[in-house]
Amino acid sequence: MRIANLDGRATLVVGSDGAEQGIDIADASGQFGPDIADIYSQFDSVTAWARDADLAGATRTDIDRSKLGAPSPAPRQVFAIGLNYDEHAAESGFAAPEGLPPVFTKYVSSFSGPDSTVVIPAGGNVDWETELVVIIGRTAREVDAETAWDHVAGLTAGQDISDRITQSRGPAPQFGLGKSFPGFSPQGPWLVTPDEFENRDDLELGCSIDGEQMQKGRTRDLIFPVAKLIAELSRNVTLYPGDVIFTGTPAGIGAGRKPPRFLADGEHLDSWISGIGKLHQTFVAAN
Repeated sequence: MRIANLDGRATLVVGSDGAEQGIDIADASGQFGPDIADIYSQFDSVTAWARDADLAGATRTDIDRSKLGAPSPAPRQVFAIGLNYDEHAAESGFAAPEGLPPVFTKYVSSFSGPDSTVVIPAGGNVDWETELVVIIGRTAREVDAETAWDHVAGLTAGQDISDRITQSRGPAPQFGLGKSFPGFSPQGPWLVTPDEFENRDDLELGCSIDGEQMQKGRTRDLIFPVAKLIAELSRNVTLYPGDVIFTGTPAGIGAGRKPPRFLADGEHLDSWISGIGKLHQTFVAAN
């Protein structure tokens, strides 16, 4: 099942290959939504309804990608994971983490949908980080890795866009601020439930700038895969329905290149994850 945030309304996605259409969940069910954020607190009931409902006569509308927002636009918590691929840790100058990788946050004000224009902060060095994003669907506290996937609503694609200047400002790193300028957390195009994947732990992800490939990796290479991440996080905090987890990026970021390479005015960043879809960002210089 795929669920989109279409103009703020929870929408089932049907069709594929650029011919996707939406079925408004509130209109079709008469009981769930319309606010996409409300879906996560009732996710088991929503998925049960969608599985059994006769939608043959439901109204379908073409999906306008410009109206798509982040699949979970108002989470209680946002977690971002650093150094979660061996080659990315190496290009960043660190040993691969043996314990829990670095955990920080991205602020919700940076969230956007899959297609957007992003302003490069004045004097910034803006970098890309393609990431698998997990959305929680069931409260998780002190769960084990064997049952962690039971707490996942679904997966989406994300970019952890980062200004390396802000990130390194001050006596200690400012990861949250450097990664939370407006538009720095595009996600989408929709949530895909785990049962839709042949292997939910092995998805290809990557990105290109103006057609030149920058990143390509597979989530099977995560040092802390999804289930282990959820288990480890839930030892410290309670994960709530709708919470968002950026799971880390593979190698190929701009800061890790020699010489470093950062996004420039007018460039287009295209990102993808197999079985989920694509993101499209255009970058413009600050006025």
